[in-house]
Amino acid sequence: MIYAMDLEKKKFDFWYAVNNTEIVSAPSRLLETFGVTLLNYHVVAEVEDNPGKVRVREGRLEAHKPTIIMPDSFMNESLEGFGEEAKKYYEFLKEHKDSVRILQYGYTLKQESFSEQVITDSLQAVLDRVVAQVKTSNDKFSVVIKTVDNPWDVSLVKFFWMHVNASAPFNVQEFEKMRMREMQSSIAPAIHKEVEAAFVKAAADPSLIKELGRFLQEKGIFEQYQDRFFQLVRRG
Repeated sequence: MIYAMDLEKKKFDFWYAVNNTEIVSAPSRLLETFGVTLLNYHVVAEVEDNPGKVRVREGRLEAHKPTIIMPDSFMNESLEGFGEEAKKYYEFLKEHKDSVRILQYGYTLKQESFSEQVITDSLQAVLDRVVAQVKTSNDKFSVVIKTVDNPWDVSLVKFFWMHVNASAPFNVQEFEKMRMREMQSSIAPAIHKEVEAAFVKAAADPSLIKELGRFLQEKGIFEQYQDRFFQLVRRG
């Protein structure tokens, strides 16, 4: 009976950490769209069964460059430097991938540069000092997390999931802007000049908007200019 209860406890360990995770101070910068992002974490937790002792863990999360991928393409991704409960939580997220953006954009997660210290003080006092230090350093990629002492790294996975959800809309916009620039750069200068002249005329005379649409379709470049075209349609 006791053995069965221990197994059940282990099964739900990561939920205990998830439900007790609090992002005390979040990064002010979103994840980079076209490069690696290094996030500096400060994880603060009361030491288990030792009142008045607080453990501060510090390190770095490496978020690889995001890539737009098919939903099933990330199934072989893994966590580097994380414990078993964090991995179990990550597996749970993968099983529920339809509602989790962290995986739909191909991020990978690596934990490194880990260090820790135990401080004799109240949890709130330690948190206040750590947050003050982060603000003084003006580090836009730092996060302060309050959580449990074990399994603490589950909280890193939860934070990363939250930060990806916040960053994803911006990342997608950046990808789209880059795609449009690449497509437009492939258009011959003479055609581009004609397009610009046609847009100017249509902006001045809304009756020419349909003609502009046909022109773009005939040249096979409607997709490159569709956002601009539909903005003109709405104004017209």
